[in-house]
Amino acid sequence: MKYLVTGGAGFIGSNFCFYLAKEHPDDQIVCIDSLTYAGNLKTLQPLFSNHLFKFIRINICHKNKIDKLFKEEQFDYVVNFAAETHVDRSVLYPDVFVKTNVLGTQNLIDASLKYHIKRFHQVSTDEVYGDLPLDRPNLLFSEISPIKPSSPYSASKAAADFLVLAYHRTFGLNCTISRCSNNYGPYQFPEKLIPLMISNAIHNKDLPIYGNGLNVRDWLHVYDHCTAIDIILGKGQSGEVYNVGGNNEKSNLQIVNLILSQLRKPQTLIKHVADRKGHDLRYAIDSSKLKALGWTPKFKFETGISQTIEWNVKNEQWVEDVKSKEYIKWIKDYYR
Repeated sequence: MKYLVTGGAGFIGSNFCFYLAKEHPDDQIVCIDSLTYAGNLKTLQPLFSNHLFKFIRINICHKNKIDKLFKEEQFDYVVNFAAETHVDRSVLYPDVFVKTNVLGTQNLIDASLKYHIKRFHQVSTDEVYGDLPLDRPNLLFSEISPIKPSSPYSASKAAADFLVLAYHRTFGLNCTISRCSNNYGPYQFPEKLIPLMISNAIHNKDLPIYGNGLNVRDWLHVYDHCTAIDIILGKGQSGEVYNVGGNNEKSNLQIVNLILSQLRKPQTLIKHVADRKGHDLRYAIDSSKLKALGWTPKFKFETGISQTIEWNVKNEQWVEDVKSKEYIKWIKDYYR
């Protein structure tokens, strides 16, 4: 089989490439990424010696280049991780999110139809459902929950989901969608909560927390997300949505305190800042539909977060590289 992994130099996409190379060693992987600030080609270097792995720098918004790629490579599976994902950035630059997350996805599904892809898989987010109240802990998002996005980011992902499902009904696109809860693990860009707090704590910098810090997220280890997508590709029914949750609900304040405790840093580093506009209160996922296919998460949160903190400490240079001008220079030198 030949896989196209879009956004494969990003956090979850790169982890999925590593997963495929290990679990499906006879399959070919073509990874594309536009290498924006969040795409790190150095992450994929261990795969460059694998003759079944290929990296190509392409932006999914370039329709003609995407069409040419599909024509030349003749993929079996397409897994679309390519997206603008940071909510804060979507508040500042909503147009960028619409262009990449909606129009870019359209280019991919147009090509998937034209070149008869066996399965197109759209990687989405639980944020398309909006949020849940803090005082109803038994209330969870299911696949039939109303779509009520709160931010330009989640609205763009919801639009892409609807577009994929519309192509299934109108044109017969063979597709599946997964909506996951917050991911954590190795190679996560340090603008997201967990790697940002770890990095700041290591350097004794302030740890900014929105509002009172009581907003709750369900945390899923990136490896468990990869196994879920693999199962959906193999066993999922075309035209269906599958929720992927870790069943690890933690408030932002709990996460930060846990990081400080493991790194033996003082709580005085915590700084409460003005809340994010439209900040969702709580996310929680019902994954029973996916578990019926045989999926179970491997990582308990306590184990996963401890390993993630340890990884960030041991790979501090990787973190610093992606935040520095040196990384940008390296990319320019690499493609000169």
